[in-house]
Amino acid sequence: MTEKIAVLGAGSWGSILANLLDRNGNQVRLWSYSPDQVTELNTLHTNKRYVPDFHYSESLTAYSDLATAVEGADVILFVVPTKAIRSVAQQVTAVLQRTQAHPVIVHASKGLELGTHKRLSQVLAEEIPAENRQAIVVLSGPSHAEEVAREDITLITAASENEPAAKLVQRLFMNDYFRIYTNTDVIGVELGAALKNIIALGAGALHGLGYGDDAKAALMTRGLAEISRLGVALGANPLTFIGLSGVGDLIVTATSVHSRNWRAGNELGAGQSLKDVIETMGMVIEGIPSTKAAYELAQQQNIEMPITEAIYDVLYNSADIKQVIPQLMQREGKPEIQ
Repeated sequence: MTEKIAVLGAGSWGSILANLLDRNGNQVRLWSYSPDQVTELNTLHTNKRYVPDFHYSESLTAYSDLATAVEGADVILFVVPTKAIRSVAQQVTAVLQRTQAHPVIVHASKGLELGTHKRLSQVLAEEIPAENRQAIVVLSGPSHAEEVAREDITLITAASENEPAAKLVQRLFMNDYFRIYTNTDVIGVELGAALKNIIALGAGALHGLGYGDDAKAALMTRGLAEISRLGVALGANPLTFIGLSGVGDLIVTATSVHSRNWRAGNELGAGQSLKDVIETMGMVIEGIPSTKAAYELAQQQNIEMPITEAIYDVLYNSADIKQVIPQLMQREGKPEIQ
């Protein structure tokens, strides 16, 4: 069954997901805030800033007007940066209230809102009233847009408290190279997605500093322990963190040059200033604001997250990254399982 789907955000992940949905036989409208990007997508069928050397489906249509993209959609997929989720949701709500529509709302963004520390499904639920939506579904897991673009095998999770909505999203996205599993643990899936970016920054920094595989494995393992501690305290199922949106997403983000968080950490470890890293990346580095949100949330919840605290000190207190690592290593000895 063909669905009308609006995809909001034409960066690397949003545009590739829109292309996948189009090739799966759906009617897809891709929205971008940039008229120049819309023109490029509609005339050249390229998106060179985000996914160089990829040719998009010629039946995929991009729009610069949000209302036109959203109107009549059965499913609305948010793939905008975390900081833009609330404002874009407010614009979407205005359209839905005018048209009296109630689509399934999906998001594939990864982060926590600064200030409120809220998960993105919480932000969407606040801004899009229940009468204007069927359900909220979170799409997350180990995935790089570049690899999905070349139809590499990818497995991710659709999480929702509304199981039929999760199964709908599963059906829309699945094909012979893109497989979706369903999950009801929205809290765990969203926290795994947001917090792994922090550990990826640290993994990249270790590489930039010249550390080897032992150090990276230690960071990822203890990083997952931190993510799980905070997640469980906030109501997540601990098993989620050994699944696709937990350890799976952590592995792919903390080990790959495709990860902008890993690349940012690598440049910091190699001696670049944070300001220069942000300016040269050209895309949002979600791990930076997520570090601040997670640090503050851990303080509120009285949860020990030493790796997150160390990365926070580097990013926000100008701590010397070369000194932070010995400080972590010299902490008091503790049991591995607590």
